[in-house]
Amino acid sequence: MSEPAPTLADLTARGMEVAALYDELNLAQRGRVWTRAETMMGFVGDVGDLAKLVMAAEGARSDVGGARDGQSTSALEHELADCLWAVLVLAERYEVDLARVYGEVMDELTDRLRG
Repeated sequence: MSEPAPTLADLTARGMEVAALYDELNLAQRGRVWTRAETMMGFVGDVGDLAKLVMAAEGARSDVGGARDGQSTSALEHELADCLWAVLVLAERYEVDLARVYGEVMDELTDRLRG
């Protein structure tokens, strides 16, 4: 029997564990942790990497590492996970109840799209 898929709360808790490890590393190496703004800028970099991989997967780019060497799927998966991690950490650090807000936004979009 397979394990149940992790919940958003599970993913957030795991993401915050990793964020705490990054904080420890940054404290040791730089004497400070990343601010929320710096976390956001890291996210922007990850989104840029994801965009390049998507473009390569769609044949619009050929200069992306991973896309050329047959590992485009694993590279794409990695960047999607990086982006999700950043969203979860930012939501937690801004005290956003992402599960609640996501449901509300999806309801609003559904209502708008259905007219």
